Amino acid sequence: MQKNPIVPFILIMAFGIGLIFFLSIQGAEKKEEIAAGHEEGAEGGDKAETEEFDAEMAKGKCISCHGGDLKGGVGPALVGTSLSKEEITETIVNGKGAGMPAGLLPEDQAAQMAEYILTLK
Repeated sequence: MQKNPIVPFILIMAFGIGLIFFLSIQGAEKKEEIAAGHEEGAEGGDKAETEEFDAEMAKGKCISCHGGDLKGGVGPALVGTSLSKEEITETIVNGKGAGMPAGLLPEDQAAQMAEYILTLK
């Protein structure tokens, strides 16, 4: 007597559909709680962006043009730059020419990024 090879697949499919059904019911019961969590997370994310400077995250936006060590690539070297803090901040906020896009960081973080760039030796 041969066993039907499709039976395990049907069982797995039925289990998956049942799991999706029960999880969606649980999600529907908690939709206000879930929505409130997303709203708080969005507000907290905005605050973190404006209040806290993350050098690695900011540096990640620079790597593609200025190289992994920020010593130059498509864009100029940031290590040992002769630009002032104000010039760097203005370039980050407003961009420069066709190569440097504007608005990669919020203005308050641009000033902190400028300070970070000036520490690179």
